[in-house]
Amino acid sequence: MQRQALNDAMAAPLSERMRPRTLDEVVGQPHVLAVGAPLRVALESGRIPSMVLWGPPGVGKTTLARLIAQYTDAQFLTLSAVMAGVKDIREATAKAQAEASGLTPRRTVLFIDEIHRFNKSQQDALLPFVEDGTLILIGATTENPSFELNGALLSRLRVFVLRSLDEPAILALLQRALTDSERGLGAPDHALPQSWLARIAEAADGDARRALILLETAVELSRASGGVKDGDDDLLQKLIGRGLRRFDKQGDNFYDQISALHKSVRGSDPDAALYWFARMLDGGADPGYIARRVVRMAVEDIGLADPRALQISLEAWDAYDRLGSPEGDLALAQAVVYVAVAAKSNAAYTAFGAAKAAVAARGSLEVPMHLRNAPTKLMKGLGYGEGYRYDHDEGAAHAAGQQFLPDALVGTEFYAPSTRGLEGKIGEKLAALRAANRTKRK
Repeated sequence: MQRQALNDAMAAPLSERMRPRTLDEVVGQPHVLAVGAPLRVALESGRIPSMVLWGPPGVGKTTLARLIAQYTDAQFLTLSAVMAGVKDIREATAKAQAEASGLTPRRTVLFIDEIHRFNKSQQDALLPFVEDGTLILIGATTENPSFELNGALLSRLRVFVLRSLDEPAILALLQRALTDSERGLGAPDHALPQSWLARIAEAADGDARRALILLETAVELSRASGGVKDGDDDLLQKLIGRGLRRFDKQGDNFYDQISALHKSVRGSDPDAALYWFARMLDGGADPGYIARRVVRMAVEDIGLADPRALQISLEAWDAYDRLGSPEGDLALAQAVVYVAVAAKSNAAYTAFGAAKAAVAARGSLEVPMHLRNAPTKLMKGLGYGEGYRYDHDEGAAHAAGQQFLPDALVGTEFYAPSTRGLEGKIGEKLAALRAANRTKRK
């Protein structure tokens, strides 16, 4: 029986077998688990709040939930929000109430994986049991809880953010799994070259589960081929394949990366801008979406400091539509570089916002009479168009002092040109025009 149990345990995936049994075995997450860190303090004090563990895949959310139940000697129940419904929640709470009222009362940890997939009614069903302490609810999510959990539930939960594992942490995990003869591979006879472990750690992209899957496959390859060594690059590449970096076309990673691209352009860093552009393409982002955002950057952050940025961005978008990927990607890359190095000004963007604010604040101000068209005799008789001066008939094609804003806004200046790029010249011209207007109105 013991041998059968051992065989069954060893048949489990390596990532399951190597799941940490104590806090000290957990790699990474020192910001919440180091001595004195928030979650560690809560565990050691025995005052465990209901919580959300928010982080990318393979960083230990399920492991932490199990350890919390273990450290608090609590009953551990688990649900997947993909499959569970209100009925399953009721069954879990009934088990929790039975455990709490037994001869040796125990608390219950209810772990809900992918809790962001629960709808509002399912989340609401948890509220009374979290509120009265029947459950220590631990939800795991890869999505931003601020957007995916309703306010009533979120207000009762503490959010712990878990980070992707860095390469030293992944390497430590690989070494432990490689040499552990009880739960791991126990494979010193087919120990992998350090270069292989480093490449596996890199390819894992912060995901412990992915790292252990690759390690297990690598050891199987090593045993089957009588051992591998440095220089077996083709074999290593076949093992790793073309792993995509962490990306989610709908989630935080998507918006974080497009934000990083936009801010790199705004900060005039073409190297960073190209990096985030490449990251998004690598993760499967729609190049057409990126093209649209680059056009937005050209009008928001460059504006009239370099009007060519808008033209180049639109042409790159058109080139991509004609060529597709991968040829068209280069056109977008060129546009990304151009908008990053171009002179920057958000003066037009700011001016438009100020004009919209004035419209919202001042309502429907009347159009000055001299600016109105007078296509009929009646309208002429009422004074429509009277006193209008045709600019082309005056010196420098400018009827200085003529009023164009409504009476209540005369003298308002929405547009304040920067001194950068072409807009510096525009600013000089505008300053002269405004000075002439002020002089004529006196």
